[in-house]
Formats: sequence, structure tokens, C-alpha cells
Amino acid sequence: MWGRIFTEQFAFSASDSVVVIGLGRFGGAVAQSLMHLGHDVMGIDRKEELVQVWGDRLTHAVQADSTNENLMLQLGVADFSHAIVAIGTDLAASLMTLMVLTELGIKDIWVKALTPEHGQIATRVGAHHVVYPEADMGERVAHLITGRMMDFIEFEDGFAIAKIHAPADTHNMTLAESHVRTRHGVTVVGVKRLNQDFRHAQPETRILPGDLLIVSGPTSRIELFAGGDKVKGKK
Repeated sequence: MWGRIFTEQFAFSASDSVVVIGLGRFGGAVAQSLMHLGHDVMGIDRKEELVQVWGDRLTHAVQADSTNENLMLQLGVADFSHAIVAIGTDLAASLMTLMVLTELGIKDIWVKALTPEHGQIATRVGAHHVVYPEADMGERVAHLITGRMMDFIEFEDGFAIAKIHAPADTHNMTLAESHVRTRHGVTVVGVKRLNQDFRHAQPETRILPGDLLIVSGPTSRIELFAGGDKVKGKK
């Protein structure tokens, strides 16, 4: 689950190579998802047993100390387009690895942070992106468990994309007639109807009871829309 969720956030082109440092549960899941998306992935971990587990699943898997700059240079890490520091509970190793990647000139560095303080330090040291797997997963589950959203992805600026059941006030009307964007402040991106192909939404798209909608917009507005509520101040 984590691998799929977090690779959706990575803006990588199909030809990009990625080095994932730390092949525990989070790092391994992300590395595997990136492989499935067609990326070349090098996995690095200090633990021999983890490298053996991932040796046949990744483009390359190497046992190495990621805090050793000369060793990382010898491994060709400086040639990678992206790096993900997915080291688990060793805060010092995470930050030292980040410093090495910064010295090597990696242009896009992602860091798994354990705490807000860890994330703040990582940003100051040179991380371009910080993710909080446990916190983000908890928030995602909270949104899903309410029953309003069937799937949910939130970005750093509070913008989200979600899959929801079509609210009652959109039934049997076109999107132009229901004025979803004006009244609720969200955009219907597409519609999935039972036994029919997904369709990109148009003003003339008619919504029927039972339709599933893919919507985008501020998280708070999507929550209200999914629950059938009107945003205050909207007509």
C-alpha cells in the first residue's frame, strides 16, 4: 500500500533512474512500485539479508554504508536522477546519508521523516521533499473510514484527488446544470459507471445515481461535497 501511495507523489519521467537507500518495509515497497512503473532502481542497505531479499527484484541491490561518500561515489550514485532516503529508525544515518547525497549533487532528494523535527532538519540539510509515512497513512485511513471517500490522495498544499460516490444533489443532472464547481469549489475530473468505461467529465456529462466520481480540489471542500454538504458562501 505505502509503495503505491507514495510513488503517486513522485514526478518522475519514465526514463528516470532512482536510488532507494534503506530497503525496509517502506523503502522496499517504494522501490518495488518504481520498478513496476518502469524505472531503473538501485537499492542500497547496510543489512545483507535485506539486499539478498531484493537482489532479484530490483535493477541493482547493493550492501553498502550510505554515509560513506567515497563508497557512494564509487557506486555511481551521483549519476542517478532521484534519491529516496528511506532509512528507518536511525536518525543520524538518515541525515548523514542526506548530507552525502547533497554533496554528490543529486537534484531531487526525498527523505522519509520519523518526526516533524526530523523533517525540518532534513529540509535544512538539503532534502527537496519530505514524507511522513505513518502520519500520512493515518490521515488517509481517517478520510476513508468515514465512508465519504473510496480513495484519497492529498498533496503538500492541501489539494486532493478523491474517488467518491456521486452526491444526491448531482443525480440526473449534467455537470453544467448542477454547477458543481461554482457551488462546491471542486472539479469533477471523470465518471465511472457500472459496466462502462471511465469517461473524462464534460459540462454535458450527466450524473446518475450509483456513479463514481473522480474529483479534485481543496481537501476540505471535497470532504463537504462527498458528504452532500454545501460550502458556506456558495450558492
